[in-house]
Formats: sequence, structure tokens, C-alpha cells
Amino acid sequence: MSEEYNYDLVVVGGGPAGSSSAFSAAKAGIKVAIIEKEESIAETVRTSGVTWIQNIKEFGIPEDCYNPIKNFSFCSPNNEVSISDSIPRAAVLDVRKTYRWLAKQAEEQGADIFTKTTITDVIKDTDGNIIGVSGTNENGNVIFHSKVVIDASGFPSTVAKAMGYVTQWERFGAGAEYEVKVEKVEEDRWWLMVGQQYSPAGYAWIFPLGNNIVRIGVGVGKPDSAVDPTQRLKEIMEKKMGPIKDLGEITPIEFHYGLIPNDGLSRKTVFNNLILVGDTAGQANPLVLEGIRYAIKFGRVAGDTAANAVKSGKTSEKELQPYEDNWKKEIESKINSAGKVQDRWIGLTDEEWDKELDIISELKSEEFLDFIKADFGLSNMLKLATHHPKLAVRQLFNLVKGK
Repeated sequence: MSEEYNYDLVVVGGGPAGSSSAFSAAKAGIKVAIIEKEESIAETVRTSGVTWIQNIKEFGIPEDCYNPIKNFSFCSPNNEVSISDSIPRAAVLDVRKTYRWLAKQAEEQGADIFTKTTITDVIKDTDGNIIGVSGTNENGNVIFHSKVVIDASGFPSTVAKAMGYVTQWERFGAGAEYEVKVEKVEEDRWWLMVGQQYSPAGYAWIFPLGNNIVRIGVGVGKPDSAVDPTQRLKEIMEKKMGPIKDLGEITPIEFHYGLIPNDGLSRKTVFNNLILVGDTAGQANPLVLEGIRYAIKFGRVAGDTAANAVKSGKTSEKELQPYEDNWKKEIESKINSAGKVQDRWIGLTDEEWDKELDIISELKSEEFLDFIKADFGLSNMLKLATHHPKLAVRQLFNLVKGK
């Protein structure tokens, strides 16, 4: 005997995209369920949690959920540069605490959260449109009937794959990271480490969380490199390469591993009764492969769009299209531009990385952050090219604008 439930909206995945979708939809007054396969929200951490203060304030994330960053340091095999600011503009999230806060926000608006529930299939009507999902929980089989489904299952894209709408991502980033306690660290400085010894198609990092806890990680682009990020991480930590040597004694606390899509915004994200959001939609910045801010922002848009459709009694692709129009207008051109820069970065030799850091060193903090955030608005890029008339920066400007 299966357990059966009826909802206006079912959200598959309790990460930032799923909880944010559920929050705005429940707030709009419709009946919402979040389905999470793990024993609790954010039981497993799969991301380093870098984001930006501006977005944190926009989302209302509490101060005890993040560590502010105002100094940015880079090292390549033979170069090292730092950019400093008077105020913090970036942050490293306590991922578990943040995701649980987002889920609690949804719950307080009336969303029901089902943990330890694994979705394995979809329910379709006679026309082949999705009208629910099914799977298993502790008690056996479970069915959720729904007017709209939001696939926020992340990299696996569980619902979209079961519907036959998508296949596996071809390009993606694989990241391995240790959260560790260290003897010494500058709490407001992050490090990005580039070059072949760190990652042949990506970068390594040191992100401080506060209280002498840092995240040391390695990201590798697939299929650009066959290097295993877990193995490379072990090597650079054992050798105490670059700025890792300055951390003193390192005591591991927890290991994290995750995959993030890097195919650009290649997917259609609305279908009859179905919305794709967050990593399921490929909403990630290719330059540093971060997407939490997109997951929260467009999760909320997805939830609002779903609620409006449910209330109107029409949940077809046409009624859900405003969600896709919204994110495309906001980030499509920026992500495409960032992809061009990433393609250039992936091909750099160690010597070229040494020179690339010289370009970065000339940028002001806000210029650097606009760049690394993939905020390639025309006005931003014109300012950059005007303030830095060197050939290298002009080449970058032309690359981004596709000239």
C-alpha cells in the first residue's frame, strides 16, 4: 500500500533552490511540499559556499550564517597578487546553517518538508504531462500528486531526466574540499590558486569560515582534465603548497565533494506543469562555478510563477514561461560572456597564468568582483576598458563583448 499526498506544488530537492521556491510559493498561499532524500536538510555539504554580501543582504540571510571577506589573494606558480577593500563584498557561507535557515523560512510559510524520501519516477497524464512524482520513504512506496512540480534536485536532475527532457551534463566541475581547523589564518582573506600544479582545468582555494576554520579545496573541469580532485587535494595539502604552508597545523573536520554543471544555460527550463531551477537548470557562474545566489533568487521567482499559475487554474508551459523570461533577461548574456573567459582560462599555461595575475592586480576591488561574479554588463565592461587601457585588458573586453 502506497502513501499518497495531494499538493498544489511539489518541490523535489531541499537545497537553496528548492527551499527558496517553496518559500515564495507557500507565502503566496498555495499548498507546497519539499521532498528531500537525505535524513535532514543539508546533511551532506557539496559546495564551498562562496557568495556575495550584496546578495546575502537581498535575501535576508542572518549574519551568523556567513564569514565576510574583504581581501582577495591569488597565486600562480611564480606570481602572487592581492586586492583589498575597506569593506567586505564577498562571503563564505556556513552552508549547512544557511540551507537549514532557508528551509525553515519555507516551513514557517506553511510548506511541508518530507525528508528521507527518494523520488524515482514521475506520474503523467494521458497527454504525457507531469502530474506528480513517486518514490520511496521509510514506510515503503510514496506518491505525490501535484498541479506543478519544481525540479530542484541539483546536478542529477531527477525529475527532468525521468520525463526524458534532459540527458546528463556533458561539461561540469568536480570539487573536493576539506573543512579543517588551522593554527593561523587571516579570517577576512580568501585565496585562489591557479596553474597546473593546483588544477590543470580549474583552481584550488582557501576559504575562511571564522574561528580558525577554513575550507581547502580543488576544482577540476570535466571532461577538460582527467585529474581526480580528491587525489590532487591530498597532494597539495600533504606538500603544503603555496599559502597552505602558512596555515600551520591542519586538523581535518569534514570532507565535502560535489559536482556542478558547466554547460552554460543550455537547457529549456519550463514545460507543462514543470519548472527547472538552480543546478538542474544549469544556473551557475562558469568563472568560479558558484550558483547559490542564482538558486535562491530564481528559486523565489519559480515559486512565485508556480503559485500564480496554480491560482489561475492554468499550469501549462505558457503560464510558466515568465520564470524563464526572468532568468534569461537577468543572466543569460553574462553567463555566455563568462563562458568565453573560462574557455580562455582553461587553456592557460603556468607562464600565462603568471601574466594573467598581473592584469588582475591592476583592478580595483569592485572591478575585480564584477569580473569574477560574471557581472559583465556593458557599462561595467566599458568602465573596465576605459580605466585600464592596457592591451591585455582591452583584449579581455573584446573577448567578453564577442568582438
